[in-house]
Amino acid sequence: MIERIVSGRPRDLGGFEVRRVLPAAGRQMVGPFIFFDHIGPADFAPGHGIDVRPHPHIGLATVTYLFEGALVHRDSLGCVQTIEPGDVNWMTAGRGIVHSERTDAATRARGSRIHGIQSWVALPRAAEQADPAFVHHSQATLPAFRVGDCTVRVIAGTAFGRRSPVATSSGTLYADLEMPANAMLRVPAEHQERAIYVAAGSVRIADGGNGSAGNGGGTTRSAEREVGVGSLAVFEAGGEVELRASAPSRVMLLGGASLDGPRYIWWNFVASSRERIEEAKRDWSGQRFAAVPGETEFIPLPDR
Repeated sequence: MIERIVSGRPRDLGGFEVRRVLPAAGRQMVGPFIFFDHIGPADFAPGHGIDVRPHPHIGLATVTYLFEGALVHRDSLGCVQTIEPGDVNWMTAGRGIVHSERTDAATRARGSRIHGIQSWVALPRAAEQADPAFVHHSQATLPAFRVGDCTVRVIAGTAFGRRSPVATSSGTLYADLEMPANAMLRVPAEHQERAIYVAAGSVRIADGGNGSAGNGGGTTRSAEREVGVGSLAVFEAGGEVELRASAPSRVMLLGGASLDGPRYIWWNFVASSRERIEEAKRDWSGQRFAAVPGETEFIPLPDR
């Protein structure tokens, strides 16, 4: 049932490290997910923190989800929002938006720890030029429930028959799975494309065999494969997939419907045409994007 395993590549973002798993060679997207970074875990001494300076996006939605720590989001719409563990910040870039993410002053002064996921969802062609928007959903608004011994929180889209209140532009699967050691969970075939990312711990994966659809009972399984921290396992279409935690684990389940064609991705821009990417590059260089109120820093276009 495993199509491929993608190992996260380390990237230094200036004082903290991420593991980047999407886009990957031979696999640009899983469902609409076109970019997937695992942030930390990273510890900051007093006086230090994250400063992601104002930068632009087009043609995508950014999704920030934290396990530990906090970040303050600011954008060119004038939105200011602190995100904490279990919350969702969903920012739709559409035709263009600028935002920053930083450690707040009080947290910076005492030192902090950050751990979470930053992902991008590519927008369907019909929504690429939509008006930019930002929404915040607190942890308490997201469906959270038990499946066997596991806790599932639906971040966006649908999973295990439950739907998140986070509005999406295409069929989406995004859920946070907390699995104690030896817990088993079957991932149903309710979405066209599916993958898991192991953020903590380790899981063994096998196809669901011919057992019942519940969590328990006998199954006939193929050979299991171990997937550890920093790896994305992309599943073949169709059929249940069985996960079994080798240790206490935090697993992100992601995917959804295949998007309406491939995308070009350059720096922070995603589009279905090269022309739209070039237009965005000219607009950013000419400082024609709206600014984030109160922030004056400008990041030039990268050399490549």
